[in-house]
Amino acid sequence: MSKLVEITEEKFDVILDLRYATKNNVCGIELYSKPLCYLHEAMIAPLEHVVKSAKLLDLKVKIFDGFRPIEVQQFMFDQFPSDDPQGGFVSNPNGGRIPHCRGVAIDLTLTDLNGKELDMGSDFDEFSDIAYHSCEKISAAAQRNRLILLGLMTLAGFDFLAKEWWHYQLPNPREYPVVQAPQHMVAV
Repeated sequence: MSKLVEITEEKFDVILDLRYATKNNVCGIELYSKPLCYLHEAMIAPLEHVVKSAKLLDLKVKIFDGFRPIEVQQFMFDQFPSDDPQGGFVSNPNGGRIPHCRGVAIDLTLTDLNGKELDMGSDFDEFSDIAYHSCEKISAAAQRNRLILLGLMTLAGFDFLAKEWWHYQLPNPREYPVVQAPQHMVAV
């Protein structure tokens, strides 16, 4: 974990809502033993750029997930497997991109300065076409908010997944090694 940096609300001026350390997630159980957020050191400068740019728009960054232990990725893939060669909503740890397991992916949204989430048309981890960036089923306001997030993130150098409005990662995630987490981080 030497290349990972702990993300805290105080140090990075973000809001943490680490869903996988709670039961409020797509699996309905705690997947992490502690509400800790880590990102690869290469993610820090782009994240700081996003936080600063969001602040100029009177917005804050709210993070749902960052580094994900491979054991948690496997558990999630087992719950939501995919035969799709492009990958489903959960990357296969055996041969998939698994950017979260490399610490080079972040799941996030935007809030107002009081911490109220902007309407994005769906909750985090909505595993349907409503989560797609191209979804036209959501309100114009939600589409605008997704575009604001997309603009902030891509201007900072992040890549995105077409199927998940909340997921951003560094380009070429396979250039970074999978990080082995201490067993005490994993609750499953």
